[in-house]
Amino acid sequence: MKRNLLIIILFIFGGTCFAQQFSYKPTNPAFGGDTFNYQWLLSSATAQNGLRAAVNPNEEQSELDQFGENLNRQILSQVTRALLNQQLAGAGDFNQEGTFTFGTLNVEVIETAEGLVINILDTSNGEQTQIIVPN
Repeated sequence: MKRNLLIIILFIFGGTCFAQQFSYKPTNPAFGGDTFNYQWLLSSATAQNGLRAAVNPNEEQSELDQFGENLNRQILSQVTRALLNQQLAGAGDFNQEGTFTFGTLNVEVIETAEGLVINILDTSNGEQTQIIVPN
């Protein structure tokens, strides 16, 4: 009897239940969402972005700092040029063929039909560069 009563109650209340169809609408306008969401999504992504664009250090420096840095570069360039001339004075210049050693760099100068070929080998890591100066 209890069982029949339970079945009758289920039929009565079961007929009065309603269902609806589920539908999905994307938020992102790139995938068919509302175009008014674009600004909100862009500002949200920008706020969450941990990466920042690199800033040019010259834009942040004053003219006095830039002048000092330029002066330092010129002095270092002159010192480097003087050391290179001193090193090459004993071995000759790049017009002569041969192999020259500067620390861990081996510089090989060869005259070919293409022009002057300079092979540079870094013996510490094996990197190699070739420079061709045409005739």
